[in-house]
Amino acid sequence: MAIGKWNPFGQPVLQTTTDHPIPQPLPIPCADGKQFGLENFGNTCYANSVLQALYFCSPFRDLVIQHTDPIVNPPTPPIPSSPRTLVSALRSLYIHISQNPADKGTVAPRAFIDKLKELNEAFRNTMHQDAHEFLNYLLNKIVEEIEEEKKLQQVPLDDCISGNPSTGSTFIHQIFEGTLTSETRCLTCENVSSRDESFLDLSIDIEQNSSVTACLRQFSASEMLCQRNKFFCDGCCDLQEAEKRMKIKRLPNVLALHLKRFKYQEDVQKYIKLAYRVAFPFELRLFNTVDDAENPDRLYELFAIVVHIGNGPNHGHYVSIIKTLGAWLVFDDETVESIKESDIPKYFGESNSGSAYVLYYQAVD
Repeated sequence: MAIGKWNPFGQPVLQTTTDHPIPQPLPIPCADGKQFGLENFGNTCYANSVLQALYFCSPFRDLVIQHTDPIVNPPTPPIPSSPRTLVSALRSLYIHISQNPADKGTVAPRAFIDKLKELNEAFRNTMHQDAHEFLNYLLNKIVEEIEEEKKLQQVPLDDCISGNPSTGSTFIHQIFEGTLTSETRCLTCENVSSRDESFLDLSIDIEQNSSVTACLRQFSASEMLCQRNKFFCDGCCDLQEAEKRMKIKRLPNVLALHLKRFKYQEDVQKYIKLAYRVAFPFELRLFNTVDDAENPDRLYELFAIVVHIGNGPNHGHYVSIIKTLGAWLVFDDETVESIKESDIPKYFGESNSGSAYVLYYQAVD
């Protein structure tokens, strides 16, 4: 029987199966036009800001909504009363927003927050949490849950991929995964060795009065390995001085760029916030790629910004600034307001407005 399997970048892909039928994709009417604030349950702005940014990442939102829990029998209803997993709790929330007959309002993500706290004790208190750490946990937890579902069903992980395959096994990998390569060149024999590692978000150090482009250039700058940090060269069979650099080997479809604003300060023995002014572009090309990278000139467009407001890592507030249907909006928990594009540079840092913390770019292609 031929069925449609959803492609996150637009079209259903026909596949044939003899297994039990998979529910048809749910309609997602005008999902980008929804302007729903999220209720805060006591310092849950870290989650609200990320959930809003990911909702307006249409490939992610659409695939979360299309995801069904194969362990539940009968198949998961559109909005389960008691979600079994974090991804099903997120699915319920996104369905509730996207299929709401109203375009504006407030939603209480209670079931999602409850499931989050149930699964991870780090989120059970009311202390200030880190939005980037939450993003990292959420994406990796969804990967873990999907792979566990497929393992229990003994279904090949490839069945979990929609559209073009990537090195990962889930739609999270397909959307967010990129590959970094660490190149080390021996200064004695010129032998070059490389090691690849995948990433779902890219964390970069920041400097005062700089830009994202300058920070990416510094991220891939050469580092000398000498004295106590010499490199063991397989060609020389000895420790040698070497030159090391990190480059991007495979570009992700959606780039989540984390600006490392919280740094451990030795003299005070605690983490402090770097409220540096770091300019970010609305369009970005990742120039720090390996020579043989596929489509190295790929153009990215900024669609969401998670902003941290406050003076330190242990207190403050998160909001998200999101572009949808050609307009920019500020999502501040229950409140949703419009913002002019010309006002966004005040979130570069060093202002009372707050500092951009995670930038979300989607490839134009």
